[in-house]
Amino acid sequence: MASPETPSQQPYLLRALYEWCVDAGLTPYIVVRVDAYTRVPAGYVRGGEIVLNVTPDAVQQMEMGNEWVSFRARFGGVAQLVEVPTVNVLAIYARETGEGMTFTTPVSMPAEEGAEDIAEIPVIKPADDDPPPAPPQPPAKGKPKLRVVK
Repeated sequence: MASPETPSQQPYLLRALYEWCVDAGLTPYIVVRVDAYTRVPAGYVRGGEIVLNVTPDAVQQMEMGNEWVSFRARFGGVAQLVEVPTVNVLAIYARETGEGMTFTTPVSMPAEEGAEDIAEIPVIKPADDDPPPAPPQPPAKGKPKLRVVK
């Protein structure tokens, strides 16, 4: 587990996949969770998320730092500033292939003194006397047939 001093891997992976898309001639898109810290055009937000085309031809002044992604882009012909906390980037992918990566919110582990809480989580194990489930059987078929193809 990374310590609090260890930087998140997400901005590094985000930058790497962005560069991969651009170098491959693909169109990088990012999916962003919109909240109070996110500056995006509200009219394009759907279900609390927005998908943004971040190809170099579509944005200007692109900056992908460890904490923020920011750039200028046109929405409906109007240039707007977009600012997104890096932790709000849910995915980056190539439009043409769908290849990319999704990101999840980091899960915090209990502190050492609370580690006994993990032991209280029940684990369901099969009983030793339970037989393993039988593998599925293929459907029964009739007698195989061969035919000559000329």
